Amino acid sequence: MTFASRLALALAAPGRASILFEDPAGDPARPVMLHAYRPENWKPEARVVLVMHGMGRNGDEYRDFWIEAAERHRLLIVAPTFPADLFPGAETYNNGFVLSEDGSLRSPAWRGYRIPARVLAALREAGLTDGRPALIFGHSAGGQFLHRMLSTEPADSFEAAIAGNPGWFTLPDLGRPFPAGLGGIGATEADLERLLAYPLTILSGEADTETSGPSLPSQPEAVAQGPHRFARALSYFEAGRAEAARRGLPFGWRRVTVPHIGHDGAAMSRAAASLWFEGRLPPESLLAEWGRAKQGAL
Repeated sequence: MTFASRLALALAAPGRASILFEDPAGDPARPVMLHAYRPENWKPEARVVLVMHGMGRNGDEYRDFWIEAAERHRLLIVAPTFPADLFPGAETYNNGFVLSEDGSLRSPAWRGYRIPARVLAALREAGLTDGRPALIFGHSAGGQFLHRMLSTEPADSFEAAIAGNPGWFTLPDLGRPFPAGLGGIGATEADLERLLAYPLTILSGEADTETSGPSLPSQPEAVAQGPHRFARALSYFEAGRAEAARRGLPFGWRRVTVPHIGHDGAAMSRAAASLWFEGRLPPESLLAEWGRAKQGAL
């Protein structure tokens, strides 16, 4: 049985599903798990949302954060999950496994940043989507993964992206070595132009202002972007706007801040869904309730 056939079978009925994706074009030693949710009354012409988990490698939880939106808006949710034993540390997940331990470039086909587009290709082959571009959301480490993916890979498979609360950013600078910038990994002027024009939303919890902790990147390049995630998001946004203006290029990014919310994957997922499918953030009273609950994961 082909993977497309197994994928179609796994998602044949409504509800949660999980299936191992042994990427035929990627590193055969490092499969990822696809945690998915199919709502009632879903059809292949409906929307697909890919969800990139945080440092906890908890794609099942992130999938569940999107179930309410999936039922309300008829969304197929797929959360590719990079297991920590196969993708240990930030280098192999957040940073896409672009570089080997010795600093040499790995095969571009084996980069983690290639996996989301190939997941969508598998969904198309399985008849689970009509082929329209998907939406993609990432929180925390997943937000790092997402904006670096958009910096280095064609984005034709995705209509728009939301990066929520990344710990730090790869600046749109071809002269800085990766991951502080895009230098030394084969990124081109065309990559930079595509990135700056892309409809990327940088979503920041206004209470995500802790200045220390095990999940907050503390290397000098990260600290130079600001004392906390909220400040670093503004630094990245302004760096992109300035670079687009300097080059006379279109600038497609926007920054949205979410009142009352800190480093909360559940609340940020729901805020992202509201932005995409209702055109606004949830009511502030509801955001305040979520902020007090602090119910989400990294």
